Amino acid sequence: MADVKSRRIVMLGAPGSGKGTQAARLAVEVGIPAISTGEMLRSAVAAGTELGQRVEAVMAAGELVSDDLMAELVRERLSAADAANGYLLDGYPRTAPQADVLDNILEDADAPLDHVIFLDVPEEELVQRALARQRADDTEEVIQERLRVYREKTEPLIGRYEAQGILRRVDGDRDIDAILEDLLALVR
Repeated sequence: MADVKSRRIVMLGAPGSGKGTQAARLAVEVGIPAISTGEMLRSAVAAGTELGQRVEAVMAAGELVSDDLMAELVRERLSAADAANGYLLDGYPRTAPQADVLDNILEDADAPLDHVIFLDVPEEELVQRALARQRADDTEEVIQERLRVYREKTEPLIGRYEAQGILRRVDGDRDIDAILEDLLALVR
């Protein structure tokens, strides 16, 4: 494993930027858990805790998990033993209110973020990647809508974290191994 100084990391990027792939790879390299919103939801349900049962009921009804419920999940997950030496959040926060909640959680724990990594990929490439997956729901219209929502809700976080001096931009339109090398260099 690589020797790193900083271990509390958020990965940002548009749908199709490769952030999930790179988050998993980077987390292995630095010895911290990669935590995705999906993983948090599945783990909470599998644990059968009171919080997990509430999440399961919301998901079974086909509804989106509220920001308040996600905040509880994030707080619980970041306090788990395997996250004591850091973590890499993938897919959270997605909105300014979620970023506010994360700031409060981290402030309460006196454990600020070390890095927010933004995988920068041109929009044309994002569309091509999504179309190449050939999933039934990956039509050009659906892809454009996902990107519109990303631009509206998540992209503003880039400026927020840039202003805090913790944003790290990485060219995500390259070979996956070259991207990983840059990521490792950033967190060393």
